[in-house]
Amino acid sequence: MIDQTVDDFSLPATGGQTFTLSSCRGSTVVLYFYPKDSTPGCTTEAQEFRDLHAEFVKTGAIVVGISRDSIKSHDNFKARQNLPFDLLSDSAEELCTRFAVIKLKSMYGKQVRGIERSTFVIDGKGVLRHEWRGVKVAGHAQTVLDCVIQLRAASTVV
Repeated sequence: MIDQTVDDFSLPATGGQTFTLSSCRGSTVVLYFYPKDSTPGCTTEAQEFRDLHAEFVKTGAIVVGISRDSIKSHDNFKARQNLPFDLLSDSAEELCTRFAVIKLKSMYGKQVRGIERSTFVIDGKGVLRHEWRGVKVAGHAQTVLDCVIQLRAASTVV
């Protein structure tokens, strides 16, 4: 999937909005998939992206978080964590399936289907440029920001 164009998609977003990938042409888009609102790892990850959000904006990047949670859950999570970016609801798992982030996980000794924490960077032309799967939260948002900065620098070299 790296270096291939990502097909357009639309998903419901926080604040009663709809997020459509094609409306972001010209901007780098960071899609981070996470398992569940208000859980410890997901909260830490959201906070790291929140704390670096101004730096992402300086690069012209748009950050969005995606999980299977409802918009109501997302709105509450966004408000509690003061998140400056939108969260998208993929309750039908359409985008999760397209990006192959649904995995069998072991929870309390039982196999359950869930989202494998993953992040994807799509350039301003809609081409997937980088992906991380099985993400460890600590420091991940900074790693993504560094990648976005490098992509921006590479695109300005003529």
